[in-house]
Amino acid sequence: MKLKYIFCAACLATAMVFTSCEKDEIDRSTSVIIDSDHVENDFDRWLYHELVLPYNIEVKYRYEDIESDMDYQLVPADYQKSVQLTHLMKYLCLEAYDEITGSKDFMRSYFPKMIVMTGSAAWQNNGSRVLGQAEGGRKITLFEVNEMDPTNIALLTEQYFHTIHHEFAHILHQTIPYDPSFDQISGSMYRGDNCFDYYSNSDALAQQDGFITAYAATEGAEDFVEIISMYVTNTPEYWENVMATAGDGADIIERKFDIVFDYMNDTWNINLNTLRDIVQRRSVEAEDLDVDDLTVPSDEKPEEIPLS
Repeated sequence: MKLKYIFCAACLATAMVFTSCEKDEIDRSTSVIIDSDHVENDFDRWLYHELVLPYNIEVKYRYEDIESDMDYQLVPADYQKSVQLTHLMKYLCLEAYDEITGSKDFMRSYFPKMIVMTGSAAWQNNGSRVLGQAEGGRKITLFEVNEMDPTNIALLTEQYFHTIHHEFAHILHQTIPYDPSFDQISGSMYRGDNCFDYYSNSDALAQQDGFITAYAATEGAEDFVEIISMYVTNTPEYWENVMATAGDGADIIERKFDIVFDYMNDTWNINLNTLRDIVQRRSVEAEDLDVDDLTVPSDEKPEEIPLS
């Protein structure tokens, strides 16, 4: 399954190509281009200590063709921006589930094993851009990392963390299926790949038909995980406002939510209200997080770190 979140733009005015005949020396310790003998740096050591060892998750921030989407012209992710985004992803996504489950075992078992960071957005022919996509529960790709503002948690949540929570919810329901009666609530109302066109890319219009977002109208499984992701990454006030303005759609969304809530609670022992409280609290706390710190305790620093 391949999930893409697309943000529309008015136009892409001019495409510019810069070339140079000079060969510059590359600092291999921080280079964003991978080569066969790149030098291990502080970020590599931090990633090994903070993500590989506890979660078995690999973050690829150096550009690799094999992990890139060849449908787009992309640029490498900036080193420092990659550090900052990884800190926030760990704090707002991985550790939020650690807190509610009581250990890192849950995320180590089920979370995708690879995060790929790319510097630019994936621009499409219609002027829209893809900022995040996930494939088969194995890999999540985050685009436009070079433009991210580590102080704008709300925008980062919309662009990145919503996608991460969404994809993780897919893994959970693919591991243990949810009640099939969920898909029957909206039945023939699902629009497939035409969902954005049908609702003019408007979540408000989709909510009137009982979908929490326009993308939720794709199919039952997307509807199911969108409810989880939108619920935990938004405030209670947001949810109440949706219910107040969705008209007849509010009852449909609430019926779906009851099934989603029971599934997460009964199957995974995760109370969505508690998880939402954790995510929202951490979103506020993240404003004081040192997203540039790469300190690794000296007594835990491995002597030799294998690099892919």
